Amino acid sequence: MKKFITQLFAILILAGSPVWAQTNTIIVNADQSEVVINEHIYGQFAEHLGRGIYGGIWVGPDSEIPNTEGYRTDVLTALQELDIPNVRWPGGCFADEYDWRDGIGPRAERPKRLNTHWGGVIEDNSFGTHEFLRLAELLDAEPYISANVGSGTPAEMQDWIEYMTSDSESTLAEERRANGREEPWKIKFFGIGNESWGCGGNMTADYYADLYRQFQTYAKNYSGNKLFKIASGWSDSQYGWTETLMEKAGRMMDGISLHYYTIAGDDGWFDKGPSMNFGTDWYFGGILAAYRMDEFVTKHSNRMDKYDPNKRVALAVDEWGIWTEELPNTTGGFLEQQNSMRDALIASLSLDILNSHADRVRIANIAQMVNVLQAMILTDGPKMVKTPTYYVFEMYKEHQNAHLLPVHLTSNTYKFEDESSDRKDIGEEFDVISTTVSEKDGVVRLTISNLHPEEAQEVKIDIRGMKVKSIVKGSAEILTADSFDAINTYDDPDNVIISSFDNAKLKNGVLTIKLPKHSIVALSLK
Repeated sequence: MKKFITQLFAILILAGSPVWAQTNTIIVNADQSEVVINEHIYGQFAEHLGRGIYGGIWVGPDSEIPNTEGYRTDVLTALQELDIPNVRWPGGCFADEYDWRDGIGPRAERPKRLNTHWGGVIEDNSFGTHEFLRLAELLDAEPYISANVGSGTPAEMQDWIEYMTSDSESTLAEERRANGREEPWKIKFFGIGNESWGCGGNMTADYYADLYRQFQTYAKNYSGNKLFKIASGWSDSQYGWTETLMEKAGRMMDGISLHYYTIAGDDGWFDKGPSMNFGTDWYFGGILAAYRMDEFVTKHSNRMDKYDPNKRVALAVDEWGIWTEELPNTTGGFLEQQNSMRDALIASLSLDILNSHADRVRIANIAQMVNVLQAMILTDGPKMVKTPTYYVFEMYKEHQNAHLLPVHLTSNTYKFEDESSDRKDIGEEFDVISTTVSEKDGVVRLTISNLHPEEAQEVKIDIRGMKVKSIVKGSAEILTADSFDAINTYDDPDNVIISSFDNAKLKNGVLTIKLPKHSIVALSLK
């Protein structure tokens, strides 16, 4: 009883108000930071899938759509504003049927292939190695290239690396020069296969571990370039794959991938749900599923710790985001979906989880950048719109390369209890507050989300170990909407956008924020 009274008294002191009026608290230990949030957690993914590349990023230099060297100017400008650290390409499943030679040389002479993974459409290869690496330059982003292990050979992969990165007078380097690129590129991230357990070859863990060892041997470094080699991991709770790879090949890799897609239904891939005009049941399911990212990252990391206690090998969460049913009247296999306020909250929650594991997670890629799955941008001919998820990445970009500040969070919870619903997860609950707090150059950046679908929340944040005096002028902003299924459309592109926020007060080192329902707030303190 004495212990309970002591805890109650501490809460009252922190809250500065009756205990029943204040149950969301965050204690920030600003003097206990041990890790940096790697900028590459904020990576993007551009696969040859649907309208992700063609019509989304690339229209060609002769297009009537305004373009810069063939890249849509509107999309390019919007992406540049996000400070994107890396872009993964050409897949995804597409990577393991991609022959890099198809995408070099004069565009008019490049072969046309069937894209057997995504819609069976013709891939004309007008966007290839040179086009992708020029895009990376225009975005000031590191290239993350996925090599073809499923249907390719080590020799083909080795030739591609030499073509891109060698400054010698070899035949391959001279071929690159003949195709218009004198200086070699610097390639940082290099994936050895993709989903090798599935679309990348249906391999067993033992077989892929041996194949990885073989392929990585021929992933050579040329002319001072140093590849960061990433092995193909599994998804969700397939921990045995990770353990086998770490045991057999961990010393030969720099990273191992993990894929996790948020599915809002409770019956797996056959219950993905709509991306628009949905109710509280689908909202609840999406947030609840997004929270599972923490479980999967934690348990895969635990397996890695057994073989790599110093965390040298990075966990690369290089495909993540919500996957819904495709929009009606779109091409099958193009994976086009809308993007709502709920999805923005899923993005903020997912980034909070990835940031919290910054000691092991050092690269991640949302799927995908334009027109596919949880995209930053949607296009239709000459029209373009930024999605709510785009604005989350804009709000969070200041966390890149900042020191992660440890937090202790006490949060209210939300429980879905609609007796008319046939969901299997009725009665489960989640914390309604999620946050990331970081510090860089003496400035504390706070992003905080209220995941409650119906109720506003007050949060008191106690900053300890660092004296903060004020909220940085103009830094406080909010992303919210009238409804959690609100979207941006070509006719109403500003329905869900960032606006200024004035419901935060700092007094004696304690920050009080009043968050509207389903909202994300960001601000900086100094």
